[in-house]
Amino acid sequence: MQAANVVIRPYRTDDAPHMARLYYDAVHGLGRRAYSATQVAAWAPAPLQPIDVLNRAADGRTTFVAADASDQAVAYVDLEADGHVDHLYCHPDFAGQGVASRLLETVVRQALEQGLAVLYVEASELARPVFERHGFTVTARRDFEVRGVPIHNYAMRRELT
Repeated sequence: MQAANVVIRPYRTDDAPHMARLYYDAVHGLGRRAYSATQVAAWAPAPLQPIDVLNRAADGRTTFVAADASDQAVAYVDLEADGHVDHLYCHPDFAGQGVASRLLETVVRQALEQGLAVLYVEASELARPVFERHGFTVTARRDFEVRGVPIHNYAMRRELT
């Protein structure tokens, strides 16, 4: 797949079915690079339901989608009002092509427009380098359990002022 044809745009409600599946495909297709099969299965045991995506998007967060030539979501990111970057997921076919970086650049611009002073995230092992390339620094490794399975990620932040 080619990222050259990908357009970053605001989320629309008709993106929900693609984003629901995209989350699962990203975790299962890319997660195995840094996490065990058991960890991946606990992280995303099944695709999200479109209603879950719709509800998340309606809670006040700002969501951006990377859409392919068919206008289908191939990656997405969301920014909560307090500066929390909650999700950044990219379909495996588009990973490593700069799509996630373009989404993060969009989030940083949005955060600056909103007057936010700090962005923060809990980044997976895979997402950590992407966030580091965009000025985020690790503040702590977080070890916890998901569905009874030990897993970890990294608390990261970026000062904007």
